[in-house]
Amino acid sequence: MSMEDDDDEALAAEWAAAMEDGDGDLDGDDDGGPDDDSNVGQPGRVLDQNEIDSLLGFEGDDDGDDTQGIHALINSSLVSYERLPMLDIVFDRMVRMTSTSLRNFTSDNIEVSLDNITSVRFGDYLNSIPLPAMLSVFRAEEWDNYGLMTVDSNLIYSIVDVLLGGRRGTAAMRIEGRPYTTIEQSLVERMITVILKDLCAAFEPLSPVHFTLDRLETNPRFATIARPPNAAILIKLRVDMEDRGGRIEILFPYATLEPIRELLLQRFMGEKFGRDSIWEGHLATELWYTKIDLRAILDQQTMSLRDVMNLQVGQTIPLNVTPNSNILLECGGVPMMTGKMGRLGKNIAVSVNKTVLKQSTD
Repeated sequence: MSMEDDDDEALAAEWAAAMEDGDGDLDGDDDGGPDDDSNVGQPGRVLDQNEIDSLLGFEGDDDGDDTQGIHALINSSLVSYERLPMLDIVFDRMVRMTSTSLRNFTSDNIEVSLDNITSVRFGDYLNSIPLPAMLSVFRAEEWDNYGLMTVDSNLIYSIVDVLLGGRRGTAAMRIEGRPYTTIEQSLVERMITVILKDLCAAFEPLSPVHFTLDRLETNPRFATIARPPNAAILIKLRVDMEDRGGRIEILFPYATLEPIRELLLQRFMGEKFGRDSIWEGHLATELWYTKIDLRAILDQQTMSLRDVMNLQVGQTIPLNVTPNSNILLECGGVPMMTGKMGRLGKNIAVSVNKTVLKQSTD
């Protein structure tokens, strides 16, 4: 038993010495390279919190557009709105029109600006809406689908205060936790109607569409117009009224914009994909100088193979035509025109008297 105890103590001392040597290597005392035997089997360095956040993609501000780390892999399935460049032009046009419309609506100095256009999942957006807010579901008649407009509480109280004659320079009174009154909902509904009218006018040069207000909701669960994982386009607008204001957010599911997807892919209004008017005109001009072969058919007969094989040299095949019969002119097997056969000088000629209209194959 004494010999075994001595062996255990010797083994423990040997492990302790090896651990001390390993600590020395981690502190940088050993100048050995990556092939140094003393580094084999040593534990790796533990990541600190900043490195973990960078790996997971939480580094930086939450409002930033750059997504890194694992977040970038998770959100890689979203379609970028930059594939629909015409949306920028449409909503820039809408911002200018809405600024004028809201000034006339409130008789106050209002500035509307476009913050950004992003792609989000519908379920993530509903969960991110700050409450209380007023959500309006509107319908695109020609596209046969729905969109969503969100007005935050700051803008709601500001609009109500301005329309009801509130004093300038004073913040709108807010009572948290209470539902919106009928008067507040009615005033906000009038503002939403004005904005939807401007939105129709903004899409007019691209594709005529009419947006009609379907309903107003205060609970995001009742404003569901698409499945939570579906991708959508989110447009954030900022409304400033001197010392007051708020945000308006317009959301279009990709299914809503699908009928005009090809139009939204344009980089400028009226772009033609795969067509060049200059080349079309040149091709049409050159076609007039193309040489083609015309066949003048005097008569056509149907014969059996037996009769054709029995034909002999010198045998005559009668044609069922007279000098006054019409002759058919065709090109590539397509009938083109008819005429009378005659002679012009030393050549046999055909006087065209009628154009053959292309018959339907139905």
